[in-house]
Amino acid sequence: MNEAPPQFTEQFRADLLKLFQWRRDVRRFTRAPLPDGTLKRLIEIGSLAPSVGLSEPWRFVIVDDPDRREKIHACFSACNADALRSQSDDRAAAYAKLKLAGLEDAPGHIAVFADRTTSQGYGLGRRTMPETIEYSAVMAIHTIWLAARAEGLGVGWISILEPARVTDILDVPAQWSFIAYLCVGYPAEEHETPALEREGWEMRRAPVSMLTQR
Repeated sequence: MNEAPPQFTEQFRADLLKLFQWRRDVRRFTRAPLPDGTLKRLIEIGSLAPSVGLSEPWRFVIVDDPDRREKIHACFSACNADALRSQSDDRAAAYAKLKLAGLEDAPGHIAVFADRTTSQGYGLGRRTMPETIEYSAVMAIHTIWLAARAEGLGVGWISILEPARVTDILDVPAQWSFIAYLCVGYPAEEHETPALEREGWEMRRAPVSMLTQR
């Protein structure tokens, strides 16, 4: 017997749009601790995301160990310095002003990987596009992001890291593909506008400008 689908009200849809608008990539956190079990609960919600062939290839590592966190921070600092040197002179000054990590203050750290070697799903849907394994992990990240925001939490995606170094620091299987390092905590400030737009780094484009019809 089929179950009746939930009926979502107009108010719910309006609130959902607000959730999308206020999702934001947070870089500045307070040091207020997270309630017990928060990260595990968010990961459980994230695992409701769609995955190619129902492969559920995401692999999560909650990083609590101070020594590992310090090594991740050192990796970020080195990669960030390289990124700064790669910018043109006019961009370098703007880049230097950006606070691109919440590693020092965010109480919660989650590293996300994708496992292309998983036998779950029997390879369905990824023979011609094996990268859908990574795409599936990104879907889980986005689901975590929205769930966190709904609880008043913020998430920052740290991508200025060397994947092989992160794999080594966290001592995970070499075949896991590093996708993201997430900082989770309470935002130190709230903004609907993305930080990079507020800082003049880049501006959002109108959706129609990225639409093509054939």
